Amino acid sequence: MPSSAPLHPGRPSFAPRLRRSLAAVLLAAPLAVTACGGGSGEAGERRAARTERAERTAPRPFTLVATGDLLVHDSVILQAQRDAGGTGHDFGPMLAGAADLVKGADLALCHMETVYGAEGGPFTGYPAFQTPPEIARAVRGLGYDGCSTASNHTLDAGTEGVARTLDAMDRAGLAHAGSARTQAERDTPVLLEAGGARIAHLAYTYGTNGIPVPEGKPWLVNLMEPAQIVADARAARASGADLVIVSLHWGTEWQEEPDATQLALAEELTASAEGGRRDIDLILGTHAHVPQAYEKVNGTWVVYGMGDQVAGEMTDPRGQLGSAARFTFAPPKERGGAWTVRKAEFVPHAVDNDPIQVVNLPRALEGEPGQERWREALDAISSAVLSRGGAEDGLTMGR
Repeated sequence: MPSSAPLHPGRPSFAPRLRRSLAAVLLAAPLAVTACGGGSGEAGERRAARTERAERTAPRPFTLVATGDLLVHDSVILQAQRDAGGTGHDFGPMLAGAADLVKGADLALCHMETVYGAEGGPFTGYPAFQTPPEIARAVRGLGYDGCSTASNHTLDAGTEGVARTLDAMDRAGLAHAGSARTQAERDTPVLLEAGGARIAHLAYTYGTNGIPVPEGKPWLVNLMEPAQIVADARAARASGADLVIVSLHWGTEWQEEPDATQLALAEELTASAEGGRRDIDLILGTHAHVPQAYEKVNGTWVVYGMGDQVAGEMTDPRGQLGSAARFTFAPPKERGGAWTVRKAEFVPHAVDNDPIQVVNLPRALEGEPGQERWREALDAISSAVLSRGGAEDGLTMGR
């Protein structure tokens, strides 16, 4: 993916794969003028250069893909070690089933539920996770542009775990939202680009499994406080964001129906607006470990829960079921207006265990309808995702 100057001082630059290089466009214009000579020809070339520049930077539809929890259990760590041939850890093979979906998007976001251990380990799964940092390179290599990092496991390895995780993500060129190493980093909006739009990504968690946030370091992890979320969304808008995407680690584990907190917060956040413009354009939910519904609330799409993208085998097999959310946004008709969702889709996926790998269910079933376990998984995911009337608002299943 190409890179460019940072969108915000103090943060690395993260440019999605279909972004055009503004620098290249600006350099092309003076070259054309210089080659032309003076007089009316020169003026015409300048006009042509301006037109070309406007066409290349004009807002255009873009597609965002988001996926659920990367929950790195002991069995996932062992699989990554086997896939690396016993030296280090390679998470690429187990994630490869999502490659076409992710690379086909203009902007792709994951959820990094667990924090990283030190280079060389030790690495641990549940209940206090420390994940091999090679996962950051694998996720970036798959095509993801950024990840939410606020979860109930963000403080599993203390301040050091947060720093190790974000350092490794920076080295991989992967944007991150939801945890921070300093107050300044926490207060700097994460801005990404796609379709000529600037997209702010914010992330929050309901809690940290009872681990207290260290005194004097409230910036380590964003907690799910409605007033703060709105304030951050407005700050991001003031920093130039055309859209604000909020990732929320929320809900009741193993419960497909959104709980009372999810419903109330979704209502409050989607109703929030300033100057006639909504503050939040999309909500992406994680944490419940099972697929949950997609629903339009106050005209804004809310994904209550995408389920796990990768997880080890658990007592409840639903922990290895999930959906990827795919939204196609259309630019405003007037400058400064709101971007709108042109198309809303969910793509069901599951985790196979021999070996552990992500399976795109619609693709797996193409031409092979006899795979009964995948048919049952797809039906279970679809039932949960569509349980609150998403189909009536235009939600469809993608592949």
